[in-house]
Amino acid sequence: MSARTSPALEHQHTPEAIAARLAGATEHSYLRDFVFGAMDGTVTTFAVVAGAAGAGLPSGITIILGMANLLADGFSMATGNYIGTKADSQVVERGRRQEERHIDLEPEGEREEIRQIFAAKGFDGELLEQIVETITHDRRRWVNTMLTEELGLQLDSPAPLRAAISTFAAFVVAGLVPLVPYFLPTDWNANVRFATSSIATAVTFFGVGLAKGYAVRRSPLASGLETLAIGCAAAALAYVVGVGLHSLGAD
Repeated sequence: MSARTSPALEHQHTPEAIAARLAGATEHSYLRDFVFGAMDGTVTTFAVVAGAAGAGLPSGITIILGMANLLADGFSMATGNYIGTKADSQVVERGRRQEERHIDLEPEGEREEIRQIFAAKGFDGELLEQIVETITHDRRRWVNTMLTEELGLQLDSPAPLRAAISTFAAFVVAGLVPLVPYFLPTDWNANVRFATSSIATAVTFFGVGLAKGYAVRRSPLASGLETLAIGCAAAALAYVVGVGLHSLGAD
């Protein structure tokens, strides 16, 4: 059956489905914050573990360094996300005040801006004038149109606190994985613990990459392998640095 007559495709284009999809387009998903928080948490914590292993540090020191890094970097990343998201909202509010002032001071000039915006989209004549009249008749719609069309701003921003919490939670949960083998009350030696941590972290890298692929609508497999490769490269670099520093200390 061709895509043109596919029942699934037809269902996606019913008036009800279209209305629901358009309404959902303004809802914010915090999956992106969670995925990238998890990526950073896993990479940075395992880099500490790999560096400690390369330097031959005891398990207790690895745990201390790993936990300090996990909490400090997780908090830092969450705070940065909070500030950045809040700044986006403040930019929109500043733009709104600016456009409100322009409409008060130069209403005809602002109407002309609306006219030219929609003329550039291919509207003209009586239809263009109807569009201008409809938009400028409602002040809020007028301002919103100027924000999106003239300033290129997104009207609805994610909640800064929710974005920060999503980032921190993902960072800590995923970042704990490389440290779990060091908390286990076993008689494993340092090499076995590091090997177990490496395997668990590799699985986490791949899993986070899969989730990222779904989040950004890329091939999940390709995204998983890419994240795994990036994580392995970061871990290898940290391990080499640890070995080098250990050799310097030994000398």
